[in-house]
Amino acid sequence: MATKSVGMANKGPSYGMSRQVQDKIDSKYDPELEQILVEWISRQCGSGVGRPEAGKLGFQAWLKDGCVLSELINSLFPGDKPIKKIQSSPMAFKQMEQISQFLNAAEKYGVTKTDMFQTVDLWEGKDLAAVQRTLSALGSLAVTKEEGTYNGDPNWFFKKAQENKRDFSDEQLKAGKNVIGLQMGSNKGASQEGMSYGRPRQIL
Repeated sequence: MATKSVGMANKGPSYGMSRQVQDKIDSKYDPELEQILVEWISRQCGSGVGRPEAGKLGFQAWLKDGCVLSELINSLFPGDKPIKKIQSSPMAFKQMEQISQFLNAAEKYGVTKTDMFQTVDLWEGKDLAAVQRTLSALGSLAVTKEEGTYNGDPNWFFKKAQENKRDFSDEQLKAGKNVIGLQMGSNKGASQEGMSYGRPRQIL
């Protein structure tokens, strides 16, 4: 008796909505940016880090254990290096630990949380476009800081706009608050008294 294989075609790693979402994420991955990042990381860290196979999977495999990333962030700090121990390991939790050390150091360097990828984005290959975004932000900061640690073509990354801090006196700040208050209008003395939200239905 032949058994029916109902819905077998829909079984798999990620079909349906999650497949569509993954496709959309994958479409944001930029092969040209990959080439720039590989070139920069190779120059920044030296020949010891090698080069990945071209393509997204090669890029992921190259960075997955966190060691290349750790070498990269250490090369950008002029004085004390933020990651003391860089050790390749076949164990998943050690690789993830190395990646999170990179993320902490990148944040210390100035990469904002919104530009930061999550460990699983790289380790499980969930969102390699986010990994590219973090590395681009790191490159932009390195070019902008001009600390002499950046090795690469300055045109590879946009210079970040430098923060323009202004010092205001307390009086100026208070005056500013008053202006905002008037623009917003006043709700002093406002209440909901007398407002009705529909009457109860009369049943006769």
